[in-house]
Amino acid sequence: MPVDAPSRPAPVLDHRPSTESVASRREQVVREVARRGLLTDTEPVCAVLDLDTIDELASSLRAAYPAEVTVLHTIAAKAIPLVGVLKHFQKMGLGCEVASPGELELALAAGFEPDRVIYDSPAKSNQDIAQALALGVRFNIDNFAELARVDRLIAEHRGEIPSIGLRINPQSGAGSIEAMSTATTTSKFGIGLADYREEIVRAFAERPWLRQLHVHSGSQGVALEHTATDVARVVDLADAIEAATGAQQVDTIDVGGGLSVNFASDETTPSFSDHADALRQAAPDLFSGKYEIATEFGRSLTAKAGTLLGRVEYVKQAGPRSVAVTHIGVHVAARSVFMPQSWPLRVEVFTPEGTRREGPSEVYDVAGPACFAGDLIATARTLPVIQPGDIIAVPDTGGYYVTNHFAYNSLPRPAIYARATVDGRRSFSLVRRAQTIADVVAESGEVDLVEITSESTDTLDGRITDAR
Repeated sequence: MPVDAPSRPAPVLDHRPSTESVASRREQVVREVARRGLLTDTEPVCAVLDLDTIDELASSLRAAYPAEVTVLHTIAAKAIPLVGVLKHFQKMGLGCEVASPGELELALAAGFEPDRVIYDSPAKSNQDIAQALALGVRFNIDNFAELARVDRLIAEHRGEIPSIGLRINPQSGAGSIEAMSTATTTSKFGIGLADYREEIVRAFAERPWLRQLHVHSGSQGVALEHTATDVARVVDLADAIEAATGAQQVDTIDVGGGLSVNFASDETTPSFSDHADALRQAAPDLFSGKYEIATEFGRSLTAKAGTLLGRVEYVKQAGPRSVAVTHIGVHVAARSVFMPQSWPLRVEVFTPEGTRREGPSEVYDVAGPACFAGDLIATARTLPVIQPGDIIAVPDTGGYYVTNHFAYNSLPRPAIYARATVDGRRSFSLVRRAQTIADVVAESGEVDLVEITSESTDTLDGRITDAR
C-alpha cells in the first residue's frame, strides 16, 4: 500500500509591493514635493513615507504565517519612532516592540494595548520593570541579575503578572555586519545558551511565571538560515524546559526581527514568506499550534516606504571629481555616512520641477552639509549631470534614517510627510514638523548654568550661577 506523501502548506499569496509600484510612488512623491514647494532655504531637506507601501508590507507579513497559528506581529519602535506612523500600525492590528522608556511612552501614545507591547531593553531599571508589571506590558529579561531584580519586584506586585520571558543568545556567530549581529559569543544581549543552558532550564523550573523565550540574532547582514537555526535552538530549549518541569511552561516563542533589506533595488527581497519558510524548515514545531509566535520586525516593514529628498545647493569640481553639495548628510543618514560599505544607498536625480534627470552622466561625490570631510552619502557614483537646485531622492530610507535624527552641527530635524491613498484619492499629510533654528537653540541647554545643590538635586531647581 503506498505511503501518503506529507501534506504541504498551501502556497502563500505574494502581497509584497511590486518594484514598479515602489518606483512609481517615489516619482509621485518627488513631483508632489516639488509642486508644493516643500524644499526651501529654510527647509532644504525632508522625508516622505508612503503608507500604501507600509500597508502592503504589513499584509505580506501577516500572509506569511498560517491562520491556525496565533501570532503577535509587532513593529519595532526604534526603526520609526513617530507616533502617527506607529498609530497607523496599531490600526492595522500590529503590536509594538520597544527598547526604552521613551519608546514605551510612544507606543502607549499611539494607542497600543499594553499586552500587545513587548519591552526588550537590556538595561531596565527598577522603575522600568515596576512600570511594565503595573501596566501589564510583556517583557523579556536580558540577564540573570535582571531576573533577580524581577523576582523581588514580583514578590511586591499584587496584580496579574504579564507575559515574561528570557532573552536567549544562541552564541552562533556574527553575520556580515558585526554591529548588527547579536548572537556572537560575547554579545551584550541575552543569556548565552552555550554558557548557561542548565541554569536557564532551572530558572524556568523555579519560576512558573516565566512563560516565553526570546531570540534575536541580528537583522541586516544575517542570513535567513542563520536566524532560523537559532530559532530552532530555542524551540529545542523549550522542549528541555518542558521535560524538566513535566508540563508545557513556555507558551510563546519570540523570534525577534532579523530580516535584511535589499538596498540595491526596489525589489522587496528576501520576503517575509522567505523568512517564515526558513523558520518552518528549521523548526517545524514552531508552527504546530503549540506556541504563540511573536515577531519584532522594524526596518523590513518601513525601509521601502521611505524617501529622503534634499535640494542640491552647489556643484563644484575637486580635482578629477565633481561634488554635489546637498542637504542630505549625516544628520539624516548617519549609518550610511559612517559605514557606507554596510549601508550603501541609491541616489536619484530630479529637476527642480520633480522630473527625472536623463541624458549625459558624470561621476559624483554626493556630499551633505555637515562640517567634516566624511559627510558623503555616495562616493564616485555615476549620475545624470546635476545642476544646482535639483532634487536628490534617496530611496529605502523609511527606517533608521531621518526618523533617527543625529544632531551634529546643530542641524535641525527635517519635516516628515506621509503619502497615502484614501478612498481612491492620494492624500499628503504632515507626520512631524521640521525643527526650527529657535527650537535648536531652546534644546541646547540653559543660558544660565544651574548649580545643583543638595537641597535642589531632586528638582534641579537651585541657585543661578553667574557664568560670566
